Amino acid sequence: MLSEVTDAVIGADTHRDTNQLEIAYPSGAVIATASFGNHNAGHAEALAWVFDHAPGPRLVVSIEGTRSYGVGLGRAAAAVGLPVIEAEQPRRKTRRGKGKSDPIDAHLAVLFALGLEVNKLPTPRADGDREALRILLCAREDLTTTSTAQTNRLKALLRDGGDADRRLACGKLTAAMLSELVKRRQPREASRAQAVRHAEIRRLALALREAARALTANKAELAAIVNDLVPALTDRCGIGPVTGAQAIVSFSHPGRCRNDAAYAALAGTSPIEASSGRTVRHRLNRGGDRALNRAIHVIANTRIRSDPATQAYVARRTTEGKTPREIRRCIKRYIARQLFRTLTTAMAPATVAAPSL
Repeated sequence: MLSEVTDAVIGADTHRDTNQLEIAYPSGAVIATASFGNHNAGHAEALAWVFDHAPGPRLVVSIEGTRSYGVGLGRAAAAVGLPVIEAEQPRRKTRRGKGKSDPIDAHLAVLFALGLEVNKLPTPRADGDREALRILLCAREDLTTTSTAQTNRLKALLRDGGDADRRLACGKLTAAMLSELVKRRQPREASRAQAVRHAEIRRLALALREAARALTANKAELAAIVNDLVPALTDRCGIGPVTGAQAIVSFSHPGRCRNDAAYAALAGTSPIEASSGRTVRHRLNRGGDRALNRAIHVIANTRIRSDPATQAYVARRTTEGKTPREIRRCIKRYIARQLFRTLTTAMAPATVAAPSL
């Protein structure tokens, strides 16, 4: 256990303006508590305070919100060689009878760390290229959501027009169609309603054309980073720049998931017993990282449609009595295992080992 190999644990409850810190012995007894500003000067002051009050050199920092308000403190602690772990937000059952305050939450972060095994420490997600991929994926999600809403509004406006407009609304709006709508001139005798409708159609067509260019550039950036981090990942059937980027972002770094089963659980592709009586079966886990689950779902469907080996597997399992949903579950689990092994092998050499406790 972590409590057996450390001299003290620092728990941190992070907020927008302040960080509440507590230093405690491995027994959980409190040594000192203090609050510091959530900025570079405050982080330096907090670390100086930690080293002044620490009873020994073997220290671990347990931070709640390592990718939120605690990101600055986590980076500062890692920069001076302190191991940082990601503390889970306390659950209602844990809080019961204890109340809610910043010092209480800092102490709960300490207790969370002391209950962990040394080989199962939840380390914060990686920065660098992984963070670049995360930003690009968030931007892509926003662009896609906005474009879908704009497409729906544009088609609704086209359906209210003449036969030519209604035909455009029935199919996919290609780049050529959008350019045609942008260049379309307003009729001379147009009423006020027709003029407003024409202007809105042109505005939406321009926005969609620009969004399509932004999505193309976004995909190219994703492909460049993915190929640098994990060469040949996108050469595998069904894995493109977007799904490959999501797999890397969720994987983060070797060690975050201790094995392929843990990665499958993170992806929501681990099998869960759903047996009853004479029926022995499994179902998919509905938890985990839903963005990663969606990426694996896309990979699985692509392979089912176009990969001969996967199609042969589907045919074989169908003759064994498996349902399409059960077959897809098995394929997703295999993809999760394959992704974990590929990412671990490709990204391990660039990983710097955490300081020993």
